[in-house]
Amino acid sequence: MRRAGFSLLEVMVATLIMGIAITGLIVGLSQSVKNAARLADYERAVMLARTKMNDLRLDEMLPMEGSVEGVFSPTEWGGGRSGWRAVLQPFDVPENAGPGTQILQQINLQIWWDPAAGNRRSIQISGYKPARLPIPGAR
Repeated sequence: MRRAGFSLLEVMVATLIMGIAITGLIVGLSQSVKNAARLADYERAVMLARTKMNDLRLDEMLPMEGSVEGVFSPTEWGGGRSGWRAVLQPFDVPENAGPGTQILQQINLQIWWDPAAGNRRSIQISGYKPARLPIPGAR
């Protein structure tokens, strides 16, 4: 004759199965939180890159060739170290272009940041702005 209910062994096996399932769920959730934080960093970097690219396009004092760089304040980045570096160069200059000729200037911008886990990360974007070939001796 069988009694109603579960034996101790059945309860222990069910508890073990639930423990394994819950552990797997918690591991998956923690990985999702890490991915969300990493994606938030990339989203912030893209926003800062677009803003910095617009600033560079409007800056009349940029050199025709060379590089400029700087760092973002912790409030701009949301804590941690971050910065930028822009490499500038003339783009597709006509053969007989003389001083004062309007051309396109290419801007290659790199945004970098150091996440809490280390391993510096970066993104790169490129843009163009109208510029004039410099006149020798003029500032």
